[in-house]
Amino acid sequence: MARPRTTDKRRRILDAAVGVFARKGYFAARVSDIAKKAGVADGTIYLYFESKEDILVRLFDEVMSEHVVQAREAGRALPSAAERLRAIAERHLTVLGENRDLAVVFQVELRQSTHFMERFTASWLHDYFELLDEVMEEGQRDGSLRADINRKLAAKMLFGALDETVTSWLLAEKRYPLKDLAGPLVDLFLRGAAVPGRSPRVRPALAAVASGRRGR
Repeated sequence: MARPRTTDKRRRILDAAVGVFARKGYFAARVSDIAKKAGVADGTIYLYFESKEDILVRLFDEVMSEHVVQAREAGRALPSAAERLRAIAERHLTVLGENRDLAVVFQVELRQSTHFMERFTASWLHDYFELLDEVMEEGQRDGSLRADINRKLAAKMLFGALDETVTSWLLAEKRYPLKDLAGPLVDLFLRGAAVPGRSPRVRPALAAVASGRRGR
């Protein structure tokens, strides 16, 4: 039998780490657990990764950088900002919806450490928000999005909605296709909850809070 290529072995280690981290938790998992699941010797792990933490870092970096790159590539063929946002959301939910263990690692294990959160916020999350900002800026230029929206805030809102949607899916007792929620989610984000042509009435106290002032 032909020996697997180096890249294949590295991939097996990362895939094994996803399963081990999801089932045992990052802090309880051992490098030897990952090696056993990947079918390699313990020492082989260190030919590709410096430590258990390095495995987690590379895993997140590769998954998210691939998502950003492919979402940007796919968006070039779409005619509108709205369709590009839907494509980004659908891919986000598809990647995690088709790999429950990966979703557990992303939604649960990452949140166990402020160190990890700070690191990933400064790297892949920054790139993700930059992609969303680019698409929204395009929408502002073509008139499909309001010119006065705060794109930085809007990007955080959209990502937050996607993030919570994945977490709710993980906690749900019933299984359902996660990617099917991409369209309704982005539609609500773009159109809002108000009836078209009618402005919702806001009580003075709530209006004061919304504008950053204290109600009297």
